[in-house]
Amino acid sequence: MAKVHTLTQRRAALERVWTRWATTSGAPIDRNALLRTEVAQSWQRVLGAVDLSRAVAPATDRDDLGLRWSRSPLREPVLAMAAELRGIAEDAGFVTAVTDADGVLLWSSGARRVRLRAEQVNFAPGGVWDELHMGTNAVSLALHNDRPTTVFSAEHLVEALHAWVCYCAPIHAPDGRMVGLLDLSSYWDRANPLAMSTVRALVCAIESRLRLDAPRTGPAIRLECLGTARLLRAGTPIPMRPRQLEILTLLALEPDGFTPDRLRDAVYGDRPVAASTLKADVSHLRRAIDGGIADRRYLLTRPICCDAAEVLAAIESGDVTTALRRYRGPLLPHSETPGIVRWREYIDVVLRTAVLSGNRPEHALLFGEHRPDDIEVHEHALRLLAPGDSRRALVTARLHTALTG
Repeated sequence: MAKVHTLTQRRAALERVWTRWATTSGAPIDRNALLRTEVAQSWQRVLGAVDLSRAVAPATDRDDLGLRWSRSPLREPVLAMAAELRGIAEDAGFVTAVTDADGVLLWSSGARRVRLRAEQVNFAPGGVWDELHMGTNAVSLALHNDRPTTVFSAEHLVEALHAWVCYCAPIHAPDGRMVGLLDLSSYWDRANPLAMSTVRALVCAIESRLRLDAPRTGPAIRLECLGTARLLRAGTPIPMRPRQLEILTLLALEPDGFTPDRLRDAVYGDRPVAASTLKADVSHLRRAIDGGIADRRYLLTRPICCDAAEVLAAIESGDVTTALRRYRGPLLPHSETPGIVRWREYIDVVLRTAVLSGNRPEHALLFGEHRPDDIEVHEHALRLLAPGDSRRALVTARLHTALTG
């Protein structure tokens, strides 16, 4: 009873914070000890973009859901562990769910009464639970921060979720890429810190199965160069010099490779750099990734996962939604290397053109987050949003800042 009383007090206090913020049209949040920093930051990020009275999460269409589930690397390990996942959730009075890396629920199970209530808000296969659509929740925070997250009661931005407590953690492939999330959710009065320990243990079990199923070609390597600059081997960062990351990015974006002269121009531009300098830089890179780069024509001889290449592939296939969700910022934002600058501008133009030529307001909203000074993108978003859409407040604020900045 003491625990329930404490939870009741915490829930009531959070409700007061939420009500004060919601009724003052998003006035600055009092960063007191009650409202955690990551929650307050999420509230501010989606200010005006999400209807706080929304009752149900939007749904992806059935064909898209089937395609996502059939292609997901999580399908086999989750189905293999389905009985275990279902049993844990049923015994604890929880519902468990697995999403993809876009926050779309792919699979769920658990205690029948809890599961049926979760389905009322579309916390079920097909539901879209990223921050742009459902505000602050455990799935959206784990997606945004790439770490385990708990969201309790009125920490949820959407009022319909205040009756819930949710525990969520990201699932990573052997190459370090986030491929989805595992969530355990229940009613707020069943909050228990042991639930997160259970989530972490289940994620470890799923990731172990992913490693067992991975091709036996050595540890997978992943290059992240959008909004950041890092190389991962089996999820562990590899120390790299900026020049090495620049060369590797160019090779990942141009699978046909470079002649030595063309790569030298792409890396050094008009600077008078000897051919031996390029050879030395490529040699250092080759050692860092254990080979994988051809000699006479510089190209990758084994695949490397690259976020920038994935964004371009999504655009090419017409999947602007996936491209925008995976776009975390400009290509190697601090690099002034000529070849990187050209690719950075190309990626930005491709994305911007796709957004401006489309009729999806959520695309303009998402891209506008990365382009705060882009007046045309914000005006496009306003044209697409219906007159009564609450997200117009966010876009209007962005446009005002862009016009007066």
